[in-house]
Parts: sequence; C-alpha cells; structure tokens
Amino acid sequence: MSCVAARTGRQRQRYEDNMRLVSGCIPYRWIKGKVDQNEDTEEIIEVLMVSSPKRDDLVFPKGGWEDDETVAEAACREALEEAGVKGIVREIPLGRWEFRSKSSNDSRSQEGWCRGYMFALEVTEELKTWPEQKDHNRHWVNIKEAFRLSRYDWMCKALEVFLRVMAEDRKLKKEENTVDSSSMSVLDVSESQNVSSKCYKRTPTTPHHSISSRTNILAHASQEIAIHFM
Repeated sequence: MSCVAARTGRQRQRYEDNMRLVSGCIPYRWIKGKVDQNEDTEEIIEVLMVSSPKRDDLVFPKGGWEDDETVAEAACREALEEAGVKGIVREIPLGRWEFRSKSSNDSRSQEGWCRGYMFALEVTEELKTWPEQKDHNRHWVNIKEAFRLSRYDWMCKALEVFLRVMAEDRKLKKEENTVDSSSMSVLDVSESQNVSSKCYKRTPTTPHHSISSRTNILAHASQEIAIHFM
C-alpha cells in the first residue's frame, strides 16, 4: 500500500467569492513514435486521465486547494493522491475556470461552484500504489482521445491552452539547441527549484498567449510538437 495518506475533509479548504478553490493538473509524457522519412524518431505526447467513482467519465486529477499550500503544490498533491504520479509542474497555471461541482444539485445557488486552476505537469515517476487507487484508475491517452473523453467545456479549454504551451516550449527548445550549436549564450530555463516532495517547479521563459480557435490550435500544435492523432 502507499505510505502517503490522502487528505480528507475540508477544514483547511480555501474559498473566494463564495466559491471553493480547486487546483489540478494535466499530467503528460513524451513517448517515442514512428520514424519519419528522414529516419528521425518522432515524439508523441500523451496525457493522463483518471476515472471517477461511480461515474463512467475520465477527468484530470484535481481537488481542493488548502490553506497550508500553494496552488501549484495543491495540483501536485492531487496528482499524487488521485493518479499516483510525481513530476515537474509548470509554475504558471494554464488558466482559471469556474464550474459547478458535479455533487451540487441546485444550479441557481452560488453554493457548489468551484474556481479551479489547472497546471501542466511533466510526469517523471509513476507509483505502483497510491492513496486513492481504489477510486481512481489512471489512463494514458493521446490528445485526440483526451478531447473526446473531456465531458466538460472547461476541460477542453484547458487542453487547448495546454497544447499551445507545449508548442511554445518545443519551439523554444529548438531555438536554444540552434543557439547552442553556434556556441552562443542562451536563456537559462530553471527547473531545479523544489516545490514539495511531490513535484518540482519549472519557470517558463515565455508568457501564455490568448487562445485562438481549437482548429487553429490543433493544427499549430501538430506542426510544432509532432502530435499524431491515432
């Protein structure tokens, strides 16, 4: 069994404007894909989703943001508790979304609304056992499948921003490699600062930009980061 226990209760839960504050992440990994015509091996990105108790849909790990942790630490904790993964979290959130808790029945009441922050988390370790393993099974899926499985609009929007951020990161990496090969100075991307025992923080060198249409984002991302829809 996992030696880490999941937090329970809402004694330390944060609220803002009568909304419960939630933090979560899109865990991801790069895997080897097919060899292209230049005989170079392409990388394919996959994201991790988890099952929900007593429901058929898959979601991204998320949960309450508590008052003794940062919003990024909360995202890492939820990834560990619900999906059993650790990794490197991108410091700037993908965005903030407001949505209604699936356990709330009265759509006219302010009670039951959540304000959620989502982060990109590059998975570096998968645990064999984790605190909420009985309630959440994990599933690695490609981007096309992730969009199909995303039941809520805010999840699709978070995926759209995620794709744009990944494309920007890959473009920056290519530029840095080009500069390195020319023996010139490059920007330093720091990813060594420890946030907690569950994850590390990566500080982006470029800000997030506004979201364009999903079609344009998917087309752009597929060109920049070799995402293949299978």
